[in-house]
Amino acid sequence: MNETLRGLIARKSVRVFTEREISPEEKAAILRAAAEAPTAGNQQLYTILDITDPALKARLSETCDHQPFIAEAGLVLIFLADCKKWYDAYLSVGCDARAPGVGDLLLAVSDANIAAENAVTAAWSLGIGSCYIGDIMENCEIHRELLGLPEYVFPAAMVVFGYPTEGQLARQKPQRAAMEHIVHENRYREMDAAELRRMLEPRAGIKGYAAWLTAFCERKYNSDFSREMTRSVSEYMKQFSEEGK
Repeated sequence: MNETLRGLIARKSVRVFTEREISPEEKAAILRAAAEAPTAGNQQLYTILDITDPALKARLSETCDHQPFIAEAGLVLIFLADCKKWYDAYLSVGCDARAPGVGDLLLAVSDANIAAENAVTAAWSLGIGSCYIGDIMENCEIHRELLGLPEYVFPAAMVVFGYPTEGQLARQKPQRAAMEHIVHENRYREMDAAELRRMLEPRAGIKGYAAWLTAFCERKYNSDFSREMTRSVSEYMKQFSEEGK
């Protein structure tokens, strides 16, 4: 196994950081890696916000589901799915360009998240940990105002970076599902209850499968933050649909 594969397999989320600073050279390398990511038609349908204002970081740590470690991270990047800049460029030279739609948004979200994963992988290779913050998609009205988000721009992901503590390095990475459940050949294969149980039961521990899955459903899927994320994403989506124009 080569170094790249070892890093991808070993990488885990880090939520507690040391006081060691990320150097300007390391930050530049992480951002360069992000910008070199695969992208649809070489369009780079994203904009990266480098959050350097401590007050803004502190505010985001509250608006993104009250997670204090966001404010303590040495580097905070927000990856915006940006359908605006190309649309504006088209209009600037007189193109008869249609307004961005849902398909354009999904393509831009893919671009943004691929760039984010390049940044995460580059950081790990430098010994720098990271954690994705999906909650940036929540609180649409607040985040639009905080980040100055115009029409056709969507916050696809936030990632926080920092050097992990010894405790974080020693923490066991959560177990992933067996490949037989993740990789389907040629066509989607609907899994029955028995296979779903085989896929998920190793995570249940002593609680037992049904009890663990019920608790997980309430804690994640049925949670207030999950409902808020759905509401906010729906609000963002209005600008990409005919109904929202």
